[in-house]
Amino acid sequence: MPASPSTARAINDRLALSLLTREGPLTATRLKQLTGLSRPTVADLVDRLTAAGLITVVGESGEQRRGPNAKLYGIVADRAQLAAVDIRTEGVTVVVSDLLGRVLAEASVPIGDDMGTGPAVEQAVTLVERVAKEAGADRLHTVGIGAPGLIDPASGELRDSSGLPVWHRRLVAALQERLPDARFSVENETNLAALAEQRDGAARDRDTFVLLWLGMGIGGALVLDGTLRRGASGGAGELGFLPVPGTTGLPSATDCDGGFHSLAGAGAVAALAAEHGVTAEVTAHEPEAAALVRVAVSLVGGRAAVGDGASVASVDPVLAAGGEAGGGTSGVSMAGQAAGGEASGGSTGAWEAVDEAAVSRSAEREDAAAGRAVAEGRAATGGMPTANHTHRRTLADGDGEGGSNRVRPEALATPHSHPHPHPDPVAGADRFLDVLADRVALGAAAVISVLDPGCVVLAGEVGRAGGHVLARRVQDRLARLSPLPTEVRSSALGGGAVLRGALLTARDRAQDELFAPPSQLTVRGGGPQTAEV
Repeated sequence: MPASPSTARAINDRLALSLLTREGPLTATRLKQLTGLSRPTVADLVDRLTAAGLITVVGESGEQRRGPNAKLYGIVADRAQLAAVDIRTEGVTVVVSDLLGRVLAEASVPIGDDMGTGPAVEQAVTLVERVAKEAGADRLHTVGIGAPGLIDPASGELRDSSGLPVWHRRLVAALQERLPDARFSVENETNLAALAEQRDGAARDRDTFVLLWLGMGIGGALVLDGTLRRGASGGAGELGFLPVPGTTGLPSATDCDGGFHSLAGAGAVAALAAEHGVTAEVTAHEPEAAALVRVAVSLVGGRAAVGDGASVASVDPVLAAGGEAGGGTSGVSMAGQAAGGEASGGSTGAWEAVDEAAVSRSAEREDAAAGRAVAEGRAATGGMPTANHTHRRTLADGDGEGGSNRVRPEALATPHSHPHPHPDPVAGADRFLDVLADRVALGAAAVISVLDPGCVVLAGEVGRAGGHVLARRVQDRLARLSPLPTEVRSSALGGGAVLRGALLTARDRAQDELFAPPSQLTVRGGGPQTAEV
């Protein structure tokens, strides 16, 4: 059944607007080529969208060309101003942009733990108003908000969450009161980071992937078949509560201690670094756990660049014998290390590292060594630290192709009451990253076994600090833990992923409203659609 004239116009207009948003300014001729519409139909839609104030002439194509066909048409970007708000435990960051997402102004404000709820809310609201004024925005059309915690899927509101500041929830209500004409979208920060990575970051080529957030806490976001999945109650991805081996207890409905959080949360990462003698100067702009991981990556990258290509862990005689480094509690070493051999969980990333060329060559040598170790039937020895680091379990020698990692329950270590500095700081850093990768892989493997995403993106402060070095090690371990092939990537957007995701959601919502005809027709799925009248 052919489309009615009004339906055809709505479809064609929306397609043209989408192309102009994605591709930038285009000539009518180029619009005809991209849409497949006839020249008269394109001319009609250009006139219609220009009269509606949605597009305008922004220049000409080529210095030598003149005439109607040379005119470049673009979206009227100042038709609406948008804001993105990233709410964190320690402060707020705000960005204001035009309708195309071009940033006009940005600012942050810290909010200390000792600040009361009322003053904290007022300071954050004032920041939004100030940034909007600096951007020249008389009014904000849409505001996208990212916050930790659960979002009620029915109301779209931030739910009460234990452990989060009260001002988080009050802030959303205060913004709605002070900006009554604006539309608001509230989303979990990890979900926003995943949307940003999918559109502009590490997962641009993936319709299905999991984003694993490693920061003060642990979280996850699930994108399946191109769609963000929030779950029935909005809690999909609460991986901090995931029961995993290596902890001293089980999580509860109100406390994630004993879950994956106890192995890979910021506190656990800092304690693990201390055990391996890794230290870092902490600044106000970087959490301690992230700083420790960053320093470890830097140390290991330097050794890989100047060393002989062997994993730095293999140069330590204690580690080479399968023991514990420097008296500290070791983790499950799934690196394929044999006595006196090289470890595949080496000190490189899969794509880049501190010294890309040298580290890449080192990685190739380590991979080759690991392959020889597996072929000879050798597997990892080491320990799995508990949440309070009092026991460890070691892996039995692997048997069969790929090495079967079997836990020997009888292998218990005497607890160490005091951590000791590693005799070799670089080897200690390497071992620290190995054990951290072991822990991250445990949680990731559980998710992979259920969802089979094919790709895991490591994000959050700790994930970003680990970069490709940590991602490579986690991928190596997952290859031995799971039969499902999984690529592990580091975040490509850094600390701006949440803010970028919030801005994208605000832009999408504003364009959906401004670009839609009165009937609110929206064309979704199935690729580009056009209709001739």
